[in-house]
Amino acid sequence: MEELIKDLTQWVAIAVEVAAVLVIAYAGLEAGWRVLGVWIGRGGTVEVGIEHMRLRLARWLAVALEFTLAADILRTAVAPTWDDIGKLAAIAALRTVLNFFLQREIEAAARAEAHRDAAS
Repeated sequence: MEELIKDLTQWVAIAVEVAAVLVIAYAGLEAGWRVLGVWIGRGGTVEVGIEHMRLRLARWLAVALEFTLAADILRTAVAPTWDDIGKLAAIAALRTVLNFFLQREIEAAARAEAHRDAAS
């Protein structure tokens, strides 16, 4: 029974990582499409278009980071050696810091966008 739970957890972790890959792939495609739209000249100035694209990309990347952290937690839950726990702690700390700065960037861009909209 224990082996079945470990195997199931590994498969769920793989599925969660696949979800992260799909989120990143979608984010990249959407960002590329938006940049193409900016270059063609649809929808406002280049700076505003690029900033809007960066804001959306950052949001998607933050979601993908959460998925990858969840996969790491699943893997560590079934094989909790001190080495694995230490690696998870380091990975979680790095991702938390990265997510913190991504979130700050998102909030700053959202404030700038709201300020531009209010000024228009």
